[in-house]
Amino acid sequence: MTHPCEHVLFVDDDADVREAAQQTLELADIPVECFEKPEKALDRIANGWPGILVTDIRMPKMTGMELLKRTIELDAEMPVILVTGHGDVATAVKAMRSGAFDFIEKPFAPDYFVDVVRRACAHRRLQSENRALKAELARHLPASNGLIGRTPAMERLRSLIGNIAPTNAHVLINGETGAGKEVVARTLHDMSGRTGPFVAINCGAVPENLIESELFGHEAGAFTGADRKRIGKFEFAHKGTVFLDEIESMPLSLQIRLLRVLQERALERLGSNTVQPIDLRVVAATKVDLREAASRGEFREDLYYRLNVVQLHIPPLRERKDDIPLLFQHFLKQAEDRFGRSFEPLSPDELAKFTSYDWPGNVRELRNAAERRVLGLESLAGDNTGNADPTLPLPRQVEAFEKNLICEALRKHGGNVTATVATLAVPRKTFYDKLAKYEISPADFRNRTDTE
Repeated sequence: MTHPCEHVLFVDDDADVREAAQQTLELADIPVECFEKPEKALDRIANGWPGILVTDIRMPKMTGMELLKRTIELDAEMPVILVTGHGDVATAVKAMRSGAFDFIEKPFAPDYFVDVVRRACAHRRLQSENRALKAELARHLPASNGLIGRTPAMERLRSLIGNIAPTNAHVLINGETGAGKEVVARTLHDMSGRTGPFVAINCGAVPENLIESELFGHEAGAFTGADRKRIGKFEFAHKGTVFLDEIESMPLSLQIRLLRVLQERALERLGSNTVQPIDLRVVAATKVDLREAASRGEFREDLYYRLNVVQLHIPPLRERKDDIPLLFQHFLKQAEDRFGRSFEPLSPDELAKFTSYDWPGNVRELRNAAERRVLGLESLAGDNTGNADPTLPLPRQVEAFEKNLICEALRKHGGNVTATVATLAVPRKTFYDKLAKYEISPADFRNRTDTE
């Protein structure tokens, strides 16, 4: 079936030229409508024509240059190809500066004519797809709060979130690294009507000797170095939502305390005997099967059942590849706003490459690919040489290079933070600051067997 963009309006006052062009395009399976008078072609364009225009320059009453101008006024994105005589080349070049897509000089070879027309049709098709993606993004974003996707799996996920968000039920999110677990958690919170803050905690990123104080807080003097009272994340999130990412990394001793908080809806700071009532919803996320972990004694079974009131599964990106164009468009727009640079939509070849790739880092890897594209780097990490676009301002080039060095070091050490910090010879705090700045997760670089 012919794509609607692969349809040509051909305008020439010479009947022999019209007949030859029609035969050439129809032999190439490209539908074409021929017109003697430019005004007739304009009537079709005014009605929202989705194809392209090919027009001769020298015509009575309305020239090809005038037709170009009128066409651009009606549809600034329509590709217009000008057919010129030998003496009109300078005029055609001037027209291209005014918005023409290309020009063909008479006499032209049929194969060359077809090639130029096909390139214009492909350009028009990309424009149409880009507009469709933008329209769909506008439809998705207000309702989904950034949870983007049009596949059946994502539609079901959005529907389920809409049903459970207004409740106070605790939720367990299951999905691979980078699949979008925090986006789901934020959507749950934003749609819940809870008035308190959304507080995200990565249980695998907080050192074990600090996580208890981080979550529950402490009184002054509770331990060496506790010079002042600290409000923990749970208490800070009163009337809001706590998102516990990588909950499987939480030490067993803390799992007991978390279970008590969920049961009693209250907590005690370290070094205090005072019970603090809290109104809290917990959304936990994991990339492993917590039930199996509980059967092996690696996770408390009673906590698993307390958290698993509702379980949401986020499918990996390789299982919903139809969402890739829509997601990539969304991330390109974000990257454009962040870096102050424009971008081009994916070509058909690039889109085919994207959809054949398995995306082990899931949505987060796709977002990074969009950022690399806007920064002038190869989109897919495997093709990335680490060289930024030299036209970027120096600070942006330095950022792109620094981010690439960190990613390569993490990849070399399989996501091991200690080994990476040693290789880069930077303080651990500085390293974590860089991870936050560039939105890099060490978990993305661990072996797949460790993340599934």
